Amino acid sequence: MAIRKLAELTDGLKPGCRLLGLDLGEKTIGIAMSDSTWMIATPMTTLKRGKFTKDAGILAELVEEHEVGGLVIGLPINMDGSEGPKCQSARQFAENLMGRMDMDIAFWDERLSTVAVTRTMIEADLSRAKQKEAVDKMAAAYILQGALDFMRNQNTNP
Repeated sequence: MAIRKLAELTDGLKPGCRLLGLDLGEKTIGIAMSDSTWMIATPMTTLKRGKFTKDAGILAELVEEHEVGGLVIGLPINMDGSEGPKCQSARQFAENLMGRMDMDIAFWDERLSTVAVTRTMIEADLSRAKQKEAVDKMAAAYILQGALDFMRNQNTNP
């Protein structure tokens, strides 16, 4: 398929499919899933990164098991709006993933997503251990929810 603008992501998707949100870190990948109406993002799991082929295989299993039609990947844009090495890494991950999966991918600006999630967990009085366990999948849900809200406001939701 293709890398699309977020506003165009749902154009070719089957009604009722889900979207998968990814927060790509150096050591982990936070994973979140939308509901079938593209209204709510739910944190799923955190994948400890290994070799790309293994990670892609696990993601492919999730895609098939949950009838995922598209991916939203967090793009770590610098605070000044420029793209650095982490953005290049996220874009390369998406390109490599497209070679293994037949689905559209869009990026969503993830600036401060981990900070926002961490603040929320601190306010909820979660222990540091629980924060560490949950931060990546919660950041993925934060990224995906932002993308879902944007798409709904752009009237791209079926």
